[in-house]
Amino acid sequence: MPTPTDPSPAGATTVSEATTPVIEFRDVEKCFGSNVVLKDLNFTVERGERVTLIGPSGSGKTTILRLVMTLEELTDGYIFIDGEPLTHEQRAGRRVPVSKKRQKQLRTRIGMVFQQFNLFPNMTVLENIIEAPIHVLGRPKAEAIAKAHDLLEQVGLSDKADAHPTSLSGGQQQRVAIARALAMDPEILLLDEVTSALDPEVVGEVLNILRRVAETTNVTMLIVTHEMGFARDVSHKVMMFDGGHVVESGPPEKIFTDPDHERTQAFLGAVLGDN
Repeated sequence: MPTPTDPSPAGATTVSEATTPVIEFRDVEKCFGSNVVLKDLNFTVERGERVTLIGPSGSGKTTILRLVMTLEELTDGYIFIDGEPLTHEQRAGRRVPVSKKRQKQLRTRIGMVFQQFNLFPNMTVLENIIEAPIHVLGRPKAEAIAKAHDLLEQVGLSDKADAHPTSLSGGQQQRVAIARALAMDPEILLLDEVTSALDPEVVGEVLNILRRVAETTNVTMLIVTHEMGFARDVSHKVMMFDGGHVVESGPPEKIFTDPDHERTQAFLGAVLGDN
């Protein structure tokens, strides 16, 4: 897992004061046909910062994560990882694609946990976890296996290394997916509604694992969730999205207790209750 840091009294790690953001969206636009999902989007995520995106379904939150993971292509604008252009750059006054090799190198710094687990059903749990470290990062197999067993112990599945995903519950599969993402030692971890496909009784165990990751590492997190308690607990910053725009942004204690924008107030009122 990424380098441990000392949690603050509130259980949050300290955000680095590095001047270059880990993630920067600059004038980003994303369209699906004639549907403009994101327009003139600008925001940054600092090193070690945990930023949660909230808002109604269809507001563009998951699209943001998929753009960072290069699972969707930008229509216009730029995304930077540690100051380096992820998919497009300015060259001789023109917006041009970066090389696939460069893009692939940047992607190795990013891990993502999806709603639907996305595990390989023909592989065992252990094989799922070691596949990318060996074939993408070039790590020795013995090293990858040792790390995988350590991660499985951390997520409470040390006895499931030889099982196949289809034999596991949804909560167990999502814990494997978290271990798989962490096996790459990501600088950035993207979490896309990781509990939305789970039965209510197992949501808590998955969120508790992610809380421990947040409290014991300095990994930068960009989170999409409807679990407002989790967002409040782990976030340094919360961004309210609606219609592809940032409506309001601030620390969780401000956003959840005294939001300025009426759209944020209405959304949280509907999700949390007006009291």
